[in-house]
Amino acid sequence: MSEKVKRKLAKGIGSALLGAAIATADATEHPLDPLSFDEHWDVLQILYDAGKVDPDTKFSGIHLYEPDKADVLAWTPGSPRPRQAKAVVRNGGEAFEAVIDLERRRLESYEKLEGVQPYFTSGEDRKVLDKMLEHPDFVAAIKRRGYEDTTFLRCSIGPPGYFGTDEQRGRRIGHGSCRDVRGVRNGWVRGLAGLDVVVDMTNQEVIRVVDEGIVPMPKTKADFDRTSTPPPREVPSPILVSQPGGPGFEVDGHWISWQNWRFHLRADQRVGPVLSMVTYKDGNDVRSVLYQASLSEIFVPYSDPSFHWYHRNFLDAGEFAAPGLMKPLVAGADCPVHAKYFSALISNESGHPQTRPNIYCVFERETGDPAWRHLSDELDIALKRDLVVRSVAVIGNYDYIFDWVFQQDGSIHVGVGATGIVEAKTVEARDARAGSKDDEYGRFVDEHIVGVNHDHYFAFRLDLDVDGTRNDFVVDRLVTEILPPESPRRSVWKREAWQPRTELEARLNMHHDHPGLWRFLSTTRTTRLGYPTSYQIRPGMTAGVLLSEDDYPRRRAGFIEYHLWVTPYDRDELYAAGDYPTLSEPGMGLPAWTKANRDIVGKDIVAWYTVGMHHLVRAEDWPVMPVLWHWFEIRPFDYFDGNPALDLPRPH
Repeated sequence: MSEKVKRKLAKGIGSALLGAAIATADATEHPLDPLSFDEHWDVLQILYDAGKVDPDTKFSGIHLYEPDKADVLAWTPGSPRPRQAKAVVRNGGEAFEAVIDLERRRLESYEKLEGVQPYFTSGEDRKVLDKMLEHPDFVAAIKRRGYEDTTFLRCSIGPPGYFGTDEQRGRRIGHGSCRDVRGVRNGWVRGLAGLDVVVDMTNQEVIRVVDEGIVPMPKTKADFDRTSTPPPREVPSPILVSQPGGPGFEVDGHWISWQNWRFHLRADQRVGPVLSMVTYKDGNDVRSVLYQASLSEIFVPYSDPSFHWYHRNFLDAGEFAAPGLMKPLVAGADCPVHAKYFSALISNESGHPQTRPNIYCVFERETGDPAWRHLSDELDIALKRDLVVRSVAVIGNYDYIFDWVFQQDGSIHVGVGATGIVEAKTVEARDARAGSKDDEYGRFVDEHIVGVNHDHYFAFRLDLDVDGTRNDFVVDRLVTEILPPESPRRSVWKREAWQPRTELEARLNMHHDHPGLWRFLSTTRTTRLGYPTSYQIRPGMTAGVLLSEDDYPRRRAGFIEYHLWVTPYDRDELYAAGDYPTLSEPGMGLPAWTKANRDIVGKDIVAWYTVGMHHLVRAEDWPVMPVLWHWFEIRPFDYFDGNPALDLPRPH
């Protein structure tokens, strides 16, 4: 790499992060490494040489196109690496999916996308936004609200939910709205209620202006910067955490090794961190746990029937990945100061690679919790330490914290923390005492401000390889057994194993009144006691679906129908709501794939788990929301012959 490129990458990153930034941009060493800086430009050059790129071409993403799993597992260092990229190219009103072979330096395929829309890109709304602001109906609507011009308005256009209307069908529709940002740092409290503009993004024309009626703009401020909040509370005794001897994990390119764990880690523009080839060293035996794990999709539907709100049902990962789903972290706040921070490359709307510093972090932590303990004649207790891979997605008003926490007992905890600003609407009533119905679909969080009811769903793709690629899926149903009359006990519970044989049978929801353990079993290895080795997906707090079965948002995000899906491995099945969820029709992604009802017995299978949250907004969520955590666990179950954490340190 030239010194000029190194200086460009280092600008704004800081010398402490230069090594991580350069490592991200240098030549790759493994088939699953992210596209390098040079490879991004190779993609553009190959497309240009093929006559597919001109100055007006826009890109809805350039990504690593992963080799087939079998090719990755068969690959050895020093042998030729399968290396491809996938690009979504937009020329005029048409979009194309291109596959580029980077080793052979040729365009493998270039197929026109039919019936789908790639995600919106940064700045795509610029030209049509100008037309929206000049449209006579819009100008008249803001004048009715007391605005002579748009000087103090911040306006934007985004993709609405799809509802199959004639207006939407076959078009790249956007909805425009505005906020008055005069004198406030938090502009989310100053939305122009009831005013929307429907536009055609391709033809750059205003279709119509929808005005549901004037709501006076409140004078409420909900700023939460340092100058707007109370003085910081006193913290009399600081807690200091440091690692003077350096981290207890090793970084080798994109490989992380810690304790008995080893895994490959890369950043993906659409879904964030992707963990691959996760293994656990059991004595001298390196055993496979996961081939790959990542976020797959986020769905956030709002529950207000007005035009200004009902179209807000966002498939965040698939619709808003243009600037990169994950955003830079703050050392000492998002992650500890002693964490190791990593940079990543994303592609902008021109396809050019751009460096994003501090896009995820890796650190060890000790919380003071025991790994295990017991007191009999004497106390024996083991100290616990975790390894955390953390990233933060910022999508409009919400910030989502994602944690992959590796534990010394062979478990992986996956956490989602929701924070940021709840999306709110301005209303005429001052508060709940007014007796109006302004809070029918939300709750007052401030004067004239209602936080709107909504949901969050996070789909994760978990390609478990429990001691090999061929696994079985079994549900351990815990059932009540009624005992005979002569027994002093009337009932006990016991395990009844049920093995779904096809992917339709394996669509499951969590029920507290009908419990069952979801386990993925090896077909080749058993414990010393004869049980197949396995890993369990152990749900934490989650939510079901309250939308009606015929509601478009529910049908578009069909993956929310079940907490768990199990499918055979397919290289091209990565996103729970489909490859192209922008303005998508119902049934894409998991519902479409599983119609084939493929066999999952003794196959290479993939689990899809969804965490759900119903958010009835409360006063404490305003003006900025405390982090609300939801968790699930990927947990060994008869994978080891005993507790693998018996060798942990004891207190001094």
